[in-house]
Amino acid sequence: MKCLITGITGFLGPHLARILIQDGHEVYGILRGTRGTEQEIKDLLTIEEFNKINFIYGDIVHFRTIDKLFKNTTFDVVFHLAAQTHPPTSFSDPIGTWESNVMGSINLITCLQDQQPNCHFIFCSTVEVYGNEGIDGRKINESNTILPANPYGASKSAIDLYICERMKNKQMTATVIRPFCFTGPRRGARFSIASDAVQIANMMLEKQEKILQIGNLDTVRAVTDVRDIANAFHLVAMNKHISDGKVYNVCGGEPLKMREYTNMLIEFSELSNVEMVINEKLWRPIDIQYQDGDANLIKNELGWEPKIHIRDTIKDLLIFWYNKLK
Repeated sequence: MKCLITGITGFLGPHLARILIQDGHEVYGILRGTRGTEQEIKDLLTIEEFNKINFIYGDIVHFRTIDKLFKNTTFDVVFHLAAQTHPPTSFSDPIGTWESNVMGSINLITCLQDQQPNCHFIFCSTVEVYGNEGIDGRKINESNTILPANPYGASKSAIDLYICERMKNKQMTATVIRPFCFTGPRRGARFSIASDAVQIANMMLEKQEKILQIGNLDTVRAVTDVRDIANAFHLVAMNKHISDGKVYNVCGGEPLKMREYTNMLIEFSELSNVEMVINEKLWRPIDIQYQDGDANLIKNELGWEPKIHIRDTIKDLLIFWYNKLK
């Protein structure tokens, strides 16, 4: 298959690209940066894998760029991962968040529908569309109400609902995937768990005092490995005859307090006497206290299962940042 990944240089993008390349597919990746910015994903991919990706430079918010792309190149599947995905940034930059997440997505969908209506469009939504639906400890399933609790969740909800309407009325070949909290190698330093991993890696390298700046460690999340999330996207694409028109939660693991993930990082670092200091800048203006998901639909229909234990995920995250920073 000929596959296009938007947001190829993001967190999930190179993990998905690796699976597709290993499965023998032709991979194209669109990125907003200029030529040379694609080099950053070499911290995950081998040279051989990297050289098999066809990079396209352009911004999805520019309609003419996307329209020209779909006129000139035909794809079997588009994985739409590109987005402003940092919830705190959505409070400080709501315009940029909506421009990227809503208008960029509408541009993609419109051009694809005009030029290649049979192409399978796989949209990376988010657990954030559910807001506080799971606050009472219930597992959230695909039928739970969409009621976002932050501007990022609202921006993703807009496209999630738009695609669901198009699918319901048989106007679009698409699948919506709603990943819950996930982390792993290459997770950005701005995000929870990875922020702690970066600081702890610097402590291990004696580049930072053993003072860990933390946010709210009492919220509860069930966290999945990014490589398991990437595998779910791959399965959805390979089973279009089943997944077309569907919405899938993708999540795994047991719900734990964020403090437990931080403690795992400290354990794997073998550091002692690490002091934790609350940094108010790391607290979200509005936070979701509890998130746990029900992924039975994708498990039953496509056979997806999370395979990587959370302790391995956390250890691999720390090793990645240690090697990158040394």
